[in-house]
Amino acid sequence: MQFGVSTQLYHGQRLRHEHLAEVAAHGFETVEVVATRSHVDYHSATALDELAAWLASETLRLHAIHAPFTDRFEHGQWGSPFSNASPDGKVRERAVRETVAALDLARRVPVGFLVLHVGIPDALVVPGGDNHKDAARRSIGQIAEAAEPLGVRVALEVIPNRLSAPDALVSLLEDELDLPRTGVCLDFGHAQLMGDPVEAVETLSGLLVTTHVHDNHGSRDEHLPPFDGVIEWPAALMALQKIGYDGVMMLELAATASPAAVLRRAQAACARMEEAVGSWR
Repeated sequence: MQFGVSTQLYHGQRLRHEHLAEVAAHGFETVEVVATRSHVDYHSATALDELAAWLASETLRLHAIHAPFTDRFEHGQWGSPFSNASPDGKVRERAVRETVAALDLARRVPVGFLVLHVGIPDALVVPGGDNHKDAARRSIGQIAEAAEPLGVRVALEVIPNRLSAPDALVSLLEDELDLPRTGVCLDFGHAQLMGDPVEAVETLSGLLVTTHVHDNHGSRDEHLPPFDGVIEWPAALMALQKIGYDGVMMLELAATASPAAVLRRAQAACARMEEAVGSWR
């Protein structure tokens, strides 16, 4: 199995070289970078050059960029959300511009995926008329067009809103968009909050291209290490095996303790997953 770590673990602060060194020191070789300007200033060529150098120094592979979904993240709180599904043209276009700007990192470092929220999660205050399907379709097309020359595939994330449930994303990609390289990022924690992660895996099947792996207790998006919540991981892993998913399991964890302590919990969870999968072979 392939495991990676998202810089979500350090999201509440400016990303630094020592953060990536800490990830590498715990045996992880793959990362996803969260593009929030308070975390990584993707409008700064200097900041992106530094990040590229840090990744090379730690021999870390950049699996994905998480597209901007807010203008800042501080003290555990989002700032102003970016909505690529707003019927307000200026609001939608700003969200698209920010996402395209974040792709500048892919001009410096090879990256496989751009993970994209479609609209705003229901847990936030969603403006009336937002999460508009036609606006979302237009944004996804523009973003995919910008990502394609960079060799980056767009992965629409399962998040708690009507546009981004597993069945809604399947319908969007199979029936409404002509974007064969675009797939889905299955966020297991979100799938648990929305219903059943095993059912989500089965629904997404051939469209599943990457993941966000974390756990919760069924009522809040806690971003805990696997096995620290209520998700039935053996069943979820079996479902992944059945559909033939062999991509990265990207751990998207919150700093519920020191990052080093969370990474140790993550190591133990990865070992349990590998043991479970190995027992079926």
